[in-house]
Amino acid sequence: MNILQINSSARSTGSESTRIADAIVARLQAANPGASLVRRDLAANPHPPIDEATLGALFTPADQRTPEQAARVALDDVLIAEAQAADTIVIGAPMYNFGITVQLKSWFDAIARAGVTFRYTAEGPEGLLKNKKVFVALARGGIHKNGASDSQVPFLKTFLGFVGLTDVTFVYSEGHGLGPEAVAKAKAEADAQVNEVA
Repeated sequence: MNILQINSSARSTGSESTRIADAIVARLQAANPGASLVRRDLAANPHPPIDEATLGALFTPADQRTPEQAARVALDDVLIAEAQAADTIVIGAPMYNFGITVQLKSWFDAIARAGVTFRYTAEGPEGLLKNKKVFVALARGGIHKNGASDSQVPFLKTFLGFVGLTDVTFVYSEGHGLGPEAVAKAKAEADAQVNEVA
């Protein structure tokens, strides 16, 4: 098994989404001795966001790119290759202002490439990152699960499905802004979910 772990919290320490992602990975490794792990910390090593220069590089034919353009595209190529090689992807996704972090959005933007991770067909778009299991560790300050305020999960399902990642399990840790008792409860419930699904 090849495991890819994506940590997208802005926090280098004390991140609940990273704690849960680590716990999921630990259980996967225990169940699959010898499994390989690539861990990408987007706070420690942020991926550059899309800008005009990036778009220019991506839409220039490979044989016509400047060295700078080729180098920029190569950064995305590395992330795409990691996703393609993974059998299981574990994503730590805290909620920031009702959405995903800019770090995770930049990773999504990097791995979404027409003709590589998705393609358009006569029947509509087809995701090409197939036959992979995805776990998403969600950490929130409030309680949002299955509510109107949870715009995060619908977006994640849409994007992941678009690139072919349809086998997705969400692990929730909610209420971290509601006091110590709520935090303790959230962590215990998240740990129980990890034990059940991973």
